[in-house]
This record gives sequence, C-alpha cells and structure tokens, in this order.
Amino acid sequence: MKRTYAAGSAVAALGVIALVLSGCGGAPEAGSGPSASSSVSSSASSSAEPSPSDVPSSSPAAPKPGSVPPPWLGTRVLKEDSEGYGIAGPTPKELRHRAWTLPDVMPMLPGDGFTAEVDIAPDDVIARSTWVPGCPVSRRELAWVRMTFWGFDGERHTGEMLINARVAEDVVGVFRKLYEARFPIEQMDIATKASLDAPPTGDGNGTGGFVCRPTVGQTSFSQHAYGLAIDINTFQNPYVKGDRVIPELARWYLDRDRKAPGMIHADDVVVQAFADIGWGWGGDWNSLKDYQHFSENGT
Repeated sequence: MKRTYAAGSAVAALGVIALVLSGCGGAPEAGSGPSASSSVSSSASSSAEPSPSDVPSSSPAAPKPGSVPPPWLGTRVLKEDSEGYGIAGPTPKELRHRAWTLPDVMPMLPGDGFTAEVDIAPDDVIARSTWVPGCPVSRRELAWVRMTFWGFDGERHTGEMLINARVAEDVVGVFRKLYEARFPIEQMDIATKASLDAPPTGDGNGTGGFVCRPTVGQTSFSQHAYGLAIDINTFQNPYVKGDRVIPELARWYLDRDRKAPGMIHADDVVVQAFADIGWGWGGDWNSLKDYQHFSENGT
C-alpha cells in the first residue's frame, strides 16, 4: 500500500509503501533554491584595465577551523588491539570543532523544507547494505528512507538510511523535529559490508540505522541489526567504556560540557524527539556511555 503525507494530508493507493513528508510552505531557505542569473553587456571591452575599485583589497578569508575536512580523512589506519579495535589516541587538532558536511550520496529531494520518502528497501539497496541471510530481520521488513537534513554548512542536504519498516513513520517524525531545530548532521548514509570489514581509522562520523552486527564487545545482535536503533553524528557523540572509545580519535568530545554543534546532550531536542516516540538514549546508561545511540528498547 502506498501512503503519501504532505503538509498534514494523507492519500492511500495500491502499490509499495511510500511515505512523503513535506514541511510547511513559505520562502525557500537560504541556499536551497536556484540563484538568479545576471547578464553582462557585450559592449564591455575584455582588454580594459581594471579600475582600482575592481581589484580585491585582500586575499579571500581562510576557511573557519573545522569547516573543511583534512585531506587524510579516513585514510590513516590505526594499530589494533587484541580484539580488533583501533587503539584510541588524542584527537588531532583538525578534528576538533568538527563542523563540515560531506557531499550527499543521494539526489536532492524536492521542496524547500523537510521532505522524506520511505519505501520497502529495493534489491539494489539491500545488495549494498550489510544485510545477509541470517540477520535477525528479514529484508522485506526493512524500509529505505531518504530524508532532508541540515548540514554544518547551513545548507539543506539529502541522505538515506535503512530502518525497520514498523518504526519508519516514527523515525521520520524525529528527523522532522531535528530539521525544524536546524540540528546539524555531517552525513546520513547506509552502512555497507565493506565498511564492516574496513580497518579502523577512528575518524568516521556517520548517522544511520540498520547494521547487521553484534553489540560492541558481545556476540548477541545489536538493536541496529533489527533496524530498531539509530546513531547520530558518531564522532561528536562517541561510545566510551573504560579505555575504549569509538570512534577512536573522538576523545576531545568526551568532555560533555562542550556545546559544540552536532553534540547531543540530556534533555536537548534530539533526546526529547526520540523520547517522544518511546526510544531510549545511550547517554543515560550507567556501565558505559553511547552518546550517539538511540533504540526502541533502550539498549
């Protein structure tokens, strides 16, 4: 069955599940629409010397620290411990105050506000995900969600995730609230089999849902393997248990008194939005802290 939601209306028709949620109308956000073009008179001489007022008085300003990813991002492999995890180290200065957004992997969704589209995950999406026979959720139970979000660059972006279809509508509602609050996200994508087998670099920063893997340090399946958990901005919101930090270079963000963009704090819009659908936050755990993690059953 196909469902379409736009500005509070709902229309049902036969077909695969498809939810489309669009924000309220109004003027486009800055940078979200096409820019106006301007014309130049053909009578202007191309050989004319520039006047003093045409010559820039200074060089372009250097990018703000943390606004541009370093060229080595994702390429410096860490030494591994006996369990195969990277050995945590101090956060490089280039990764402190981290506030860039990586290029979108999905075409921009239409509109100028929040928009989401949800379908039962097609074959090609399943093929590039971590799903394999033996995962605790069937492939037909996974929804493919495309959503708009605000980047650290202040622009509207589009990402994707896999999530259990049973909770897809609730999850879209959460990300609508984050969009309305302009909470920034670096990237939103689907974990791949290659990413599970990749050597640790300790500098990743993902936002996503389904990953068919065990809980960290255990053999039982994670709630991510059921499509019932979501991680948000993993670098700004690391997992920590004793000396283990994931991502391994995110130690700078273990100081939770920081109020850097993209961080999640108790009672903020992110925690409250998930609480509104009954999901728990790993930042509330006692034996360890998983500041990036939200799940339906709280584990």
